[in-house]
Amino acid sequence: MIRLPELQKSDRYIGLYVVDFGDHCGVGFTAEEVAELLDSEKFKDVKVYKIHRAYPDGKLELKGMPHSIFELEAGMFFYCDTLKEARSDFAGLVRLGKSSLPPCRAKVHLARYSSDKYITAIIYPAEYEDEVSRWLVDGEYVTRGLAEGGTGAVQRYYDSNLEVLDRKQLFGSAQYQSRTGTELLERTKLAVQR
Repeated sequence: MIRLPELQKSDRYIGLYVVDFGDHCGVGFTAEEVAELLDSEKFKDVKVYKIHRAYPDGKLELKGMPHSIFELEAGMFFYCDTLKEARSDFAGLVRLGKSSLPPCRAKVHLARYSSDKYITAIIYPAEYEDEVSRWLVDGEYVTRGLAEGGTGAVQRYYDSNLEVLDRKQLFGSAQYQSRTGTELLERTKLAVQR
């Protein structure tokens, strides 16, 4: 069991990460910061937890995160039988990304995978899977056809022989500025990161 510091306004830590360094832990790392720490030889064995809920008394609900999640892409793929429907799905997703920024950077593709089958895809860092799902639900994004998602679906998409007809890059709404390099490493001894 890890010992967490007492937090003020614990609800602002939802979606951030706790890193257990063994002799101490730090609360409030961003996904990008965790990924950088895991890339270093010094911190390759840390334990990482995502903050899912926070309670008024300062308690946090944590979910253990495998290191591999920070190296993967996840995605959602929406299938259509007509190019017109696929273009509509693609345009709707791009429009949502402009009116309400997604929680992270994401790429959106419109692709043909057979003569009469099309995919609208959104691909993003796997550690944001819950947040992207919530963003799509909150944005009331709806399609007409079948859908699939996850990290395996991304690999199948990349391995497929398909033609990308259109692509857009969506930029995320980072609530916190991620630190890198020396600045990040110097802060690992702090119990509260933000």
